Amino acid sequence: MTMPRLMLIILVLNLLITLGGVGANYWMLRAGVHAASAPAGETAEAATVAEVAASEYQFFPIDKIIVSVRGTAREHYFVLDLALQAGKETEKVQLESLEPMVRNSVVSHLSALPFDALRELPVSDLQTKLESVLREDLAARNISVPFSNLLVSKLIVQ
Repeated sequence: MTMPRLMLIILVLNLLITLGGVGANYWMLRAGVHAASAPAGETAEAATVAEVAASEYQFFPIDKIIVSVRGTAREHYFVLDLALQAGKETEKVQLESLEPMVRNSVVSHLSALPFDALRELPVSDLQTKLESVLREDLAARNISVPFSNLLVSKLIVQ
């Protein structure tokens, strides 16, 4: 056999082995993902229905909430981007009408805190605290809460 034919055969064999490995990995990982996502006794069909139901949310962004916070030596600024998570059935007009209320609650709550306390606060705790403050403010004004979660999507500290 000539050298070019031998190289071609080796190349084709390597390609087939690689494709077989990729296919086997894909098949095993796909089976593992479906098995892990479905609880014991649940079929793949029911797991797919649950995934679709869980993804039926809409998000309303509230961008660039700027908060001035007192520090020991100077003023600091927090820039927050938030998102309200609501069900698909919630009307967007409802969420849009809440934007001034959300901005007011966030600014009034965060501007009262010292910079060092805010800086040390983890994002998850900040998110939880802002959501509870907003829910309290809405309840105080007898406004229904059309969202299920308040999410912090961006946080910049200067």
